[in-house]
Amino acid sequence: MNQNTIWLFKMAWRDAKASRVRLLLFMASIILGIAAVVSIQLFSHNLTDNIKLQSKALMGADYTIDIKQAPNTQEQALIDSLQPDAKEVNFVSMVAFPKNGGTKLVKVRGLEGDFPFYGTIDTAPSVAADTYQSSGGALVDATLMLQFNVQPGDSIKVGNLTLPIAGALKAIPGSTAISTSVAPPIVIPYQFLEATGLLQFGSRKEYQYFFKTPETLDIDKFAEALKPKIDSGNLDLDTHTSTSRRLGKRYENVGNFLNLTAFIALLLGCIGIASSVHIYIKEKLAAIAVLKCLGASRLQSFLIFLIQIAGIGIIGGLIGSLIGIGIQTLFPYLLKDFLPFTVEISIAAQPLIIGVLLGLFMSVLFALLPLLRTWYVSPLEVLRVNERATNEPLKVKLLVYGAILVFLFLFSYGLLDNLKYASAFVLATLVTFSVLAGIAWLSIKGIKRFFPSRWSFTVRQSLLNLFRPNNQTVVLVVAIGLGTFLISNLYFTKDILLAKTEVEQNADTANLILLDVQTEQREAVENRIKASELPVVSTIPIVTMRMHSINNRLVNEIRQDSTRKVNGWVLSHEFRATYRDSLIDSEILKEGIWTPRLNPGDPIVISVSDNLAESAKLNVGDPVVFNVQGVLMKTIVGSIREVDWRQMHPNFTVLFPAGVLEKAPQFSVVLTAVPNDNISAELQRNLVAEFPNITVIDLRQVFTIVEDILDKVSWVINFMAFFSIITGIIVLIGSVRTSKYQRIKESVLLRTLGAKNAHILKISAFEYLFLGALGSSVGILLALISSLCLALLLFNEPFVPSLIPFVVFLPGITLLVLVIGLSNIRTVLNSSPLAVLRKEA
Repeated sequence: MNQNTIWLFKMAWRDAKASRVRLLLFMASIILGIAAVVSIQLFSHNLTDNIKLQSKALMGADYTIDIKQAPNTQEQALIDSLQPDAKEVNFVSMVAFPKNGGTKLVKVRGLEGDFPFYGTIDTAPSVAADTYQSSGGALVDATLMLQFNVQPGDSIKVGNLTLPIAGALKAIPGSTAISTSVAPPIVIPYQFLEATGLLQFGSRKEYQYFFKTPETLDIDKFAEALKPKIDSGNLDLDTHTSTSRRLGKRYENVGNFLNLTAFIALLLGCIGIASSVHIYIKEKLAAIAVLKCLGASRLQSFLIFLIQIAGIGIIGGLIGSLIGIGIQTLFPYLLKDFLPFTVEISIAAQPLIIGVLLGLFMSVLFALLPLLRTWYVSPLEVLRVNERATNEPLKVKLLVYGAILVFLFLFSYGLLDNLKYASAFVLATLVTFSVLAGIAWLSIKGIKRFFPSRWSFTVRQSLLNLFRPNNQTVVLVVAIGLGTFLISNLYFTKDILLAKTEVEQNADTANLILLDVQTEQREAVENRIKASELPVVSTIPIVTMRMHSINNRLVNEIRQDSTRKVNGWVLSHEFRATYRDSLIDSEILKEGIWTPRLNPGDPIVISVSDNLAESAKLNVGDPVVFNVQGVLMKTIVGSIREVDWRQMHPNFTVLFPAGVLEKAPQFSVVLTAVPNDNISAELQRNLVAEFPNITVIDLRQVFTIVEDILDKVSWVINFMAFFSIITGIIVLIGSVRTSKYQRIKESVLLRTLGAKNAHILKISAFEYLFLGALGSSVGILLALISSLCLALLLFNEPFVPSLIPFVVFLPGITLLVLVIGLSNIRTVLNSSPLAVLRKEA
């Protein structure tokens, strides 16, 4: 390292020491932005790696074949040719504990074979996992056993079958915290399934076959080769690699929001860098001019401050990365109910390197435009007694602005992994920046044009400060407004996301659902409910069917067409349709005409949900032929409905009018309302004892589980929103605090001319009050417009804006700007003018 380089580093260090307060605020913007990005990115990588490593253990096999009904001869022949290593039939049902009369909705899994091939069935005692099939016992969810105070050796009644409990089931491949909370798993030997008497008409059951393959087999190529045979039937093939990809997709929305939040925090940091360095470099122009008079070259004066900013970026990136590593350890705990496994956190050097490089790159890039001012400043221009700022050539400005836009786009695309969203976000930021700068510029011109010459001296002086030479009006309004816009937009978006997942309970609606009620049982079940002095809210008939042809093309023909646009699930799905003469609250007619009732001989006009219409490429007037348990039924799509699937009562993709399906083989769903836990438990015990095939879902339990999950989601979203708000406040403090060094000279001159402290306070107060109110109000209004567009165009939700940004952010940010601004002149008020000038010199 030569002497010239050493001198440059020494000059950068000495100047940084003298300006450490301003540079610490500048560094804080980098630290918080980098911390948010590193923490979320590191957790996302850990989650992805865990899913890949544990994909076989999550499934328990290399691949599985599923079917929603007993396989036919052709399907069974295909399955047998592949030689499954284990098989299972699973279904949801009620079980009872004879020891205390307790009942519970569970998922019964009848297993045969040495499943799982990867991972383990975790039981207590541990030997129960190996012996339950030979001993003829049941493995019962451990939490369920605690709830009903049963032990191994006690018995459990599954339908008509009573089995001894072999052990407590702690974990088994294929279960998550959410699924086990709603329907805990019960594992029984496969050979006892028929004895339960629960596999009846209309029962929702799944036949599953498990396969283990040699390590050398390429599972994806094997699945691709097998796909034509699988698609020719109603089978579904799933590999451990596809499970890994699907799991990653499941958590994509949560990750996208967290990435968006991190990007906002980083963008706020960039705003802090740009505004802080802009004002900081303005203060250094005189020192740079002196350096040039003493023989320093353009390159040397530029490099001194470039080294200074780059050093701060590296240090800030390193500190932010270390903080981010600490923060990311919180996410596995907060999101554990969403994950089917425990995420093992590993610390790698990559996020540290990325954080440091990101800190360096963003600090230099966003500080580049004000740094270039050091290149073009002339000693003669600065030594003259004037306040005209040095301007860079327009080409240089456009080049830097272009580089910043490219950086923002590439970084947002890297985080969001969506070209449309990344472009929209950068465009919205650019429009917001332009609007804020334009409003600030118009305010300056308006005040200058209509200056109130008859107002008091303090008000006139504060307004003069807004358009005096070297003013910071545009810089501060843009910094305050853009920070407020991002914070408010995040808050509004958070409300939209949480509102989209809200679960509302209504005391007047059903909260207990009885599934799989057979036709011959319906009257007796209703009488049992009425005998308990409870209402039968509604009885919904269910008819199962499959699509035979769509738009005059056979389903089998469509299935074999490699260029088909119809979604694959439609072709093999067993639809559970109903019939009635009216639409319900969760349905809105989008297209066509709803036909409530048909007369004998009329064409059968049906209504389909919008998601089915999209997947099957159906429009109003298209013909569809259904196979209703062996009978072909020709129908016409008469209307398309938008269905609110969030409402917890039965909704249907296919809806028939009254007068068509009444005589078809069917079963029913019965809805009732229970006032409390005791009555609910008593009714469930009576129903299970008399009708063991009926499944009872207590929505009050589901509400509790979902609300607990939503509370955790809300906590994560609020935490990241708060993180960005703190970043925004740091940016505001840095932007306004840095302007202190331009105000000192004016305040000292006013003191020298005889102005009192009260005058100076009022002048500063009016100016900062105007800047804070203008920037924050415009930022909130722009955020309101942006969030409205998100709600209508992206989330398809009605937008009810929160009052928090208006009643908290607007006065809060304005007050914050005012307090920071007034603190800037504390030195002037507490000291003599001569002492202040000597200190600042």
